[in-house]
Amino acid sequence: MKKNPPNLSPLILFSEIATIDQLIRAQISKSLPHGMAISHLSVLNHLSSMTNEKTPVQLANSFHVTKGAMTNTLSRLEKSGYIHIRPDSNDARRKLVTISKSGLAAQQTAIISITPVITKAINKLGKVKADSILRIIRELRHILSN
Repeated sequence: MKKNPPNLSPLILFSEIATIDQLIRAQISKSLPHGMAISHLSVLNHLSSMTNEKTPVQLANSFHVTKGAMTNTLSRLEKSGYIHIRPDSNDARRKLVTISKSGLAAQQTAIISITPVITKAINKLGKVKADSILRIIRELRHILSN
């Protein structure tokens, strides 16, 4: 008896998303200022939109990475002078992280450097398609995060 072939469309969809992720990360990485990684920019973007300090664990949870991976990223950002890490006055075992003025400047420089790469792709796609895709991938992100 012949088995029905599996429905490959979900696999194809996620394969395309993964490929797009790899392609855009490669292009953005080439465009970032020397010494800055995508993970650095991601953390700086996150911290720049925050009004309060975050712990490394909170940041790790926000980015769905291990505490060790986040600690490594934060160490590099601190060495560059882009963030401040201080002990929590209520619990000396905890650390609190904020973005520095030079971190805000570095984040802005990085955004300026990657904007042409992103704009070029969006312009080729067209605004209507880009807006449509954005709505769909936001919905997918919401589904996957619950």
